[in-house]
Order: sequence, then structure tokens, then C-alpha cells
Amino acid sequence: MTTTTPPASSASAVQNQVAQQLPSLSVVVPTYKEALNLPELLRRLAQVRSEHHLEMEVLIMDDNSADGSAEAVAAFGAPWVEFVARHTDPGLSPAVTEGLLKAKHEVVAVMDADLSHPPEKLPEFLATLAAGADFVVGSRYVAGGTTDDDWGMLRWLNSQVATTLARPLTDIRDPMAGYFALWRSSLKNVQLNAVGYKIGLELIVKCRIKKAVEVPIHFSDRIQGESKLTLKQQLLYFQHLRRLYIFRYAGFTELAHFATVGSLGVLVNLLVLRGCLMVGIPEATAVAVAIGTSMLSNFLLHRRFTFSYARHENIWKQLAGFCSASIVGASVNYAATVGLRYVWPKIPLEVAALVGIAAGLGFNFLANRYFVFKKKHYRESLIPPAVTGQLDASNVEDSPSTQANAQNANELSKARS
Repeated sequence: MTTTTPPASSASAVQNQVAQQLPSLSVVVPTYKEALNLPELLRRLAQVRSEHHLEMEVLIMDDNSADGSAEAVAAFGAPWVEFVARHTDPGLSPAVTEGLLKAKHEVVAVMDADLSHPPEKLPEFLATLAAGADFVVGSRYVAGGTTDDDWGMLRWLNSQVATTLARPLTDIRDPMAGYFALWRSSLKNVQLNAVGYKIGLELIVKCRIKKAVEVPIHFSDRIQGESKLTLKQQLLYFQHLRRLYIFRYAGFTELAHFATVGSLGVLVNLLVLRGCLMVGIPEATAVAVAIGTSMLSNFLLHRRFTFSYARHENIWKQLAGFCSASIVGASVNYAATVGLRYVWPKIPLEVAALVGIAAGLGFNFLANRYFVFKKKHYRESLIPPAVTGQLDASNVEDSPSTQANAQNANELSKARS
């Protein structure tokens, strides 16, 4: 995926050239207790809509705030603003997913309601998409992007660590951004199962975005209301990252999980062995108990994490298959070690043992992956039905504005360079 940042000097030129050809826009705004911020947000959105003659709808996806949000939207009285009261499956990502399902225009943008994201950047987002981008991010970390001065060291460090962890998934500088836009046609048949608050990263990965462009914004701290970023939300980010790594790098991620669990099994074995000996259990019995315990712990961890898509299948059948595979894997380990020493007698025993361990690990992984925990509809099975929407944009046809944008793409690209 390539990422670009348009020069600040050319941004206004791009916007002027496409002013009459901007695609239609659906803005999805997930909210929870944002009644104090909604009037100002809607006022600014209305100004952008009027000044740039946009065909635009705004979807306020509210998680049953009961704080006057519905009344604030009703008082604004704009037919292009829809308030959607959500009573089940609360959360930012489910709210955005539902909003994406409801959106009807060519481009879908997502932004926060706390006024941290400037609505005035939306025309530039549309112009950038019209110039050939697949995905546009309102970025704090490119030239021209800024944040309020009172960001503390801890908040900055938290953002940098989260960004670094996402680096293998995308090369944009601000993958944590919650302000972004993309073509609704990119959502066709995409399965979303985001948890936490980084739905933008989910879309970049699941929609297989090829060209993402970062547009600099000033990220403002909220003035009214309370932040929804809790410790729980930050911990969910790690769960979300794991899912995305599995989606993007399925085989490698599973193998890494498998090896990690195996390493934990060694630790479990040694701890149980030491505990048995300390309470006076005979050595031979202690060794057997330690092996059995570590094998059981490995099975449970693999079933829950490494091959989590299969954890709803028959556990006893899986346990029998796992034990059988482990026994054969141990035989492969032994045969590889002894065979290597037989072929090359001068090779150190420790080296031969490492080769045997690798051979046994490889056999165990393949046997568990393809037989014990056999995949069935792998990607779909990762998706909890309660938080998933299959986004089908097949009804989005090339409108006159979309066709015009395509015809002018080369000209607009020159303006941006």
C-alpha cells in the first residue's frame, strides 16, 4: 500500500479544481453523551455543506445517550441529518459499522463528535479521493499536522507505541486516526469485526487499501464532555491488532502463536515437575504428571488463542487428536535428532536436538492446523455475529460525478504533485 501526503501549497488548488465535481458524502458520527458538542458540530458541517455545495448526509449513531443528544439534533432541524438511537451492542466500532451499512452516498467519512476533527477538511478529503486516492486520513503526524499544546508525555508515548505496533499492517504515519474517508464501493462484501476504537485501521486492512493519503489536520482537545478512551478500550486495541495480524498474515501469525504456547508449555512442565518433587512425588510419576499437565495446558491455549476459530467444535475429539499429534510429533523429534547424528556423527548433540525440535514443532503445527483444528470458512468464523456487518456496496453505480472524477484524475494528480 502506498501512502502520500499532498503538499500544503497545492491542497487549495486541488480543492478549487474539483469544487464542482466533488462526490456525494455520507458522514458517520458515533456518539455517546455528546449533547453539548452536537450543535456546534452540526453548525460547522452545515457551513461546509453550504459553502461547497455538497450533496451530503450526516448519520448521528448514538449509543442511547439519554443526555439530550436526540433533542439537540431535532432542534437543529436539518433534513440531511439523521439521528439513529442504538439500544443494543454499544461501542464505537459497532456504531460506525452500522453507520457504514446505512450510508447511501459515494464517499463515507467517519469523524468524532467532540470537535477534535475539523469538518472544514471534508472538501479536501473529497478532492483527494477524486484525484485518485482510495482512502484519506486526517493526520496529526505529517507535515502541517498538529495537536493541541497540552498533550502530555504519557499521552504522546501511548499514541507512538500504538502506532508502532500497527506498522506491519500499514505504512501511514497516523494509523490511530479516527477521522478518515473512503469510497463506499471499497466496502463491497467486506466483513468487519473491529473491537475498541480503531475502526479506521480495520478498514485499511480489510478493504485492502492500495493508496492511502494523509491530509494534515489540527487535532483539538475536547472542550466539553468526557473522553471515552478508557483503559479497557486501550486493552481492546491489542485484541483488535491480533485479529488484524491473523487476517493479514494468517499462517505466520498462527505459527508464532503455536511456538509461543509451546514455550509456555516448557515453563509449565518445569514448574509442575519441581512442585511434584517438592511434595515428595516419585520422580517417574512427577515426570509423567508434568508432561500431562503441560500437554493439557498447551491444548487449552491453542484451542483458545492459536486456533480460536475452532473453539466451538467438539473438545474431546480435538483433545484426542491433539494428544495423538503430540505423540507422533515427539517421534518425529526423536527420529530427526537421532537420524542427523547417524548421518553426521560429528555434529554436536545439542545442534541435532534443535533440528529435531524444529522438525517436531513443524509437524505438530501442520497436524493441528490441518487436521485437529481444521479451518472451516476461516475469515468468516473470526467474526462475532453481534458486532459484524457485511458491507455490500454493489448497488453503488458509477454516478455522473464519479465518471467525471475518473476522467479528470490525471489532471488532478498533476495539481497535487
